[in-house]
Amino acid sequence: MSGPDARQLRTILIAVCVALMAVIASVSGLNVAQPDLAVAFDASQSTVLWIINIYTLSLAALLLPLGAVGDRFGRKPMLVAGLAVFGVASVAAGLAPSAEVMLAARLLGGVGAAMIMPITLAVITSTFPPQERGQAIGVWTGVAGGGGIIGMFLSAALVDLVTWRWLFVLPVVLVVVALAMALRAVPNSRETSPHGFDTVGALTSVVAVVGLIFVLQEGPERGWTAPPTLVSLAVGLAAAVGFVVWELRRRDGALLDVRLFGERSLAGGSVTLLVVFGVQAGIFVVLFPFFQAVLGWSGLLSTVALMPMAVLMMVASGLAPRLSQRVGPRATMATGILLAGAGLALMASVVSVDGGYPSVLPGMLAMGLGMGLSMTPSTEAITGALPQARQGVASALNDVTREFGTALGVALLGALLSSGYRSAIDSRLDGVPDGAADAARQGVANALDAATDTGPQAQAVVRAAQESFVDGWQNAMWAGVAVMAALFVYVLVRGPRRPAPTPSDEPELVRAATE
Repeated sequence: MSGPDARQLRTILIAVCVALMAVIASVSGLNVAQPDLAVAFDASQSTVLWIINIYTLSLAALLLPLGAVGDRFGRKPMLVAGLAVFGVASVAAGLAPSAEVMLAARLLGGVGAAMIMPITLAVITSTFPPQERGQAIGVWTGVAGGGGIIGMFLSAALVDLVTWRWLFVLPVVLVVVALAMALRAVPNSRETSPHGFDTVGALTSVVAVVGLIFVLQEGPERGWTAPPTLVSLAVGLAAAVGFVVWELRRRDGALLDVRLFGERSLAGGSVTLLVVFGVQAGIFVVLFPFFQAVLGWSGLLSTVALMPMAVLMMVASGLAPRLSQRVGPRATMATGILLAGAGLALMASVVSVDGGYPSVLPGMLAMGLGMGLSMTPSTEAITGALPQARQGVASALNDVTREFGTALGVALLGALLSSGYRSAIDSRLDGVPDGAADAARQGVANALDAATDTGPQAQAVVRAAQESFVDGWQNAMWAGVAVMAALFVYVLVRGPRRPAPTPSDEPELVRAATE
């Protein structure tokens, strides 16, 4: 049976990218509406953060199990069902009358997203022929990397122009479009396995991911030594160890064959994605308050300021497969990491309160270019390390790595920023009333609020907070530079080699009997 023609492949790519965009936009969209959510539901900041984080938590926890279910029972049915669940959850969230309903809707949305996200990439790797697969993965990676920024921009525009409830109109529209295209164009594929489904592996992976992501999300808020944080860390680590031991025993019947991490491709791709997405997420933690609290910009204008970086990242993701074919994936990844590290160093060196946006734009552009070049070959390395029959799991591993990296980057670089800010501002608060000084130590936004009560010292408090924020920024950026330097050396030594083409690279579609 012949595979899809060029027109069908384009339609398939558009369908899965539209579905992916719906998922990615919902990850970041609500961040711009935190004050509106607090007012609408009379909710605490902790509740608002849970409304945002519970989506990511359920998404990350279920990626591996649901990716494996899609491999076994059919990727197209899983995609269609996931789009339906996600669409219903988005409608429920947009109409939610209370914080409890919103939390339930976001949890359900995360389940739907976990059904969709790994399948979008698995459809590409199991459908596209080898000579076109890299370019298609590049497009997918560009949407995955830059889609969050575009989603934040559209979300900020909707919040400014109408109301936060309209944030859920965009994913519903994208779901309807993706569902119509998927039903018409996406072929079904599945694996045939002599082994039973790895239920124990699936359950232990869920516990491990929930425990570890919870630590990274709640540690900065509750405290790293708080009992819930420590218990969650212990449970997550124990489950992770149990998962690895069990998967080694299952061998070929494992949910994820952890023995493959001994190979350069899977290990190199996973480590690179973990670090790159961690640094990217950490940068956004820094950039948004810089634009809003230091430069005084609105949420909408702040997202517009990120667009050049997002566009360049998406363009570079599309160009990376061609470069990888010429010089190999390891050289392409190393070049991207070097550029991204140079962008971080440039921002850390020249950022200033008076320099404003021009002082960070060159570094942002270098980072966008570098991340785009490194993400696509990393994703190809991960999906290429697993057989065609396990592409749902391979795609889920790619996605879980991204989610872990994002949570890790936000937690660690955010902590470095906060620590650097508090250390820098103490020496700048001489003569400021105790109440205002205590508020200023909590963060730059608190300092700006407190400055209105300090009379003639208001401008001095504002300036002290802004300069201290920049000092904290530099701490976080230089830490990021050190991490990227270590990653650069690792990829040079242990990065994936250029794969040798084999006949088994051809996609093998097991068509559903109903098609």
